[in-house]
Amino acid sequence: MYRVLLVDDEEDVREGLVVEVDWEALDLSIVGLAENGREALEMAERVDPDIVVTDISMPFMDGLELAKRLRERNPLVKVVILTGYDEFDYARQAVSLSVDEYLLKPFSAGHLTELLTRLRAQMESEVAERENVQQLRDHYYTSLPLLQADLMATLLHRQKSPEYIHDKAKQCGLDLHGERYGVSVLTLHMDGEGKKKPRRMQAETSQARNAEIVQQEVDREPSGAERQNTLEHRQGTGQSLLQSEDAELKQFAALNIAAEVWMEHGAGHAFMHQETIVLLYMDRWGGAEGEKRQQQALENVMRSINHYLRIPATVGSGQIVNTLAGVKHAYEDALLALDYRLVPGTDPLIYIADVERQTAGKLRFDELKQQTLTRCLKAGTQTELEEALEIIFREITVEHGRSDIQLYLIEVLTTVWKAAQASGEAMEDIFGAGFQLYADLFRLPGLSEAQNKVREVCLLVQHRIASGRQHVYKDIVEQALSFTKEHYADPDLSIQKVCGHLHISSGYFCGIFKKEVQLTFLQYLMQIRMEAAKELLRSTELKSFEIAGQVGFAEPNYFSFCFKKHIGISPKEYRKQAALTANEGSIR
Repeated sequence: MYRVLLVDDEEDVREGLVVEVDWEALDLSIVGLAENGREALEMAERVDPDIVVTDISMPFMDGLELAKRLRERNPLVKVVILTGYDEFDYARQAVSLSVDEYLLKPFSAGHLTELLTRLRAQMESEVAERENVQQLRDHYYTSLPLLQADLMATLLHRQKSPEYIHDKAKQCGLDLHGERYGVSVLTLHMDGEGKKKPRRMQAETSQARNAEIVQQEVDREPSGAERQNTLEHRQGTGQSLLQSEDAELKQFAALNIAAEVWMEHGAGHAFMHQETIVLLYMDRWGGAEGEKRQQQALENVMRSINHYLRIPATVGSGQIVNTLAGVKHAYEDALLALDYRLVPGTDPLIYIADVERQTAGKLRFDELKQQTLTRCLKAGTQTELEEALEIIFREITVEHGRSDIQLYLIEVLTTVWKAAQASGEAMEDIFGAGFQLYADLFRLPGLSEAQNKVREVCLLVQHRIASGRQHVYKDIVEQALSFTKEHYADPDLSIQKVCGHLHISSGYFCGIFKKEVQLTFLQYLMQIRMEAAKELLRSTELKSFEIAGQVGFAEPNYFSFCFKKHIGISPKEYRKQAALTANEGSIR
């Protein structure tokens, strides 16, 4: 349902609009009634209407000024002007303000219903245009290769949760399901024969090339028999690719071959990344069978590239990992393995496990764990922090060496230290001068004691950050309260002016102000002004319009309106009651 705000200074008109129009049948809901433009503007901040139906002639702020202010706040809001004036100037102003509809009084409920029906249809048409399914689908498929390339790069360089990766993969149309995962990196050895020509392809970004390559992989369904012809005529000049000196074109052809072979084996995805071909292996078999299939697929890729392009290739292959989050580490292992190609006598298919001593499994305090721990320290609950630490400690086994465990826990403590510093907390203030955090860790006799020490440090830092944040909140609010009390008599005092004084954003300020004071800033400002007005009415002989000016109201009539609305009686009646009460007290 669309939300409607009704604005008219005549109560019977407002009530008539509510009763005489079947709002529910129009799929519209009335979310507020206001007596003038000022009140409507304040109310709009709270109820966020889709449609504002307003009279043009009202005290304090007329309908045209209200329309202007509403447009500044929310350009999408629809404004309907109701007026008994038929002058050209009013109509011209309404058009200049992009008022959506203009209805002359007197009007019937049927006329207003017809207008609202037309306006709602217009709004639905605008929404449909923004949400045009076919246009979105076309744009999606155009952007799909870029999204796929970006996701692949994310897998290799960033630590993201499996849920995040699978969700993004589904959006990109990629299947990344496997029992285990492996990464291999393939590089070509063209021995200088492939000097690059100044081609348009060289000017493209790496991401754009990856996107094109991924799209080729998605669209490609050539048979093995067509592969040779495709390669020899890809340049479109009749020149064989084998005779070409264009290294980048050969690399592109090598990727096509690798991707096709990789797909034939059902091994996963092949893509270009940073001038190398990356082969993401999705092990659906597990155990020795899965490792055997990966090796067969890698050997066939290398054999096919050498057969069709006469270019030898070297492959570095990382350790098999159990989750997509581990693909980053498998890629790092693959690059490390590839470095061993420079060692004489090394096989062109290099497994990291063959060239480096493997332990029970590297202890890695990876990016995902760092992000989770940092978030828990800065904004999480104690339970969330303890759960994060449990996951961190779970990586450690009795098979890991003492030095490996110590280095791992030092990385954890370093992350804690950085989180404290980023939050403006000094570790010396938390643990005292002369503390030796790392040295204390090395002196502990066992793993259990070390874990308890890390847990104790984390909980203390989390508590200190939370206390500091609360102190910051209170300090900001206290400054805002003080500034408001000093400047409430300024008619132009606003949230923006207070935030400018405090050098913070209005969104951040409004959130913490309401949390601490239990009132919005505008409600608090009105409360301060009303209390000041009551004091002046009790203790001085100032006239109502003079008091209005002293408490921040530029218009005396609007002051009287607000006073009666919030206090329940007019300023004049309040002064009389206050005088009677004072006299009764003196008699007693």
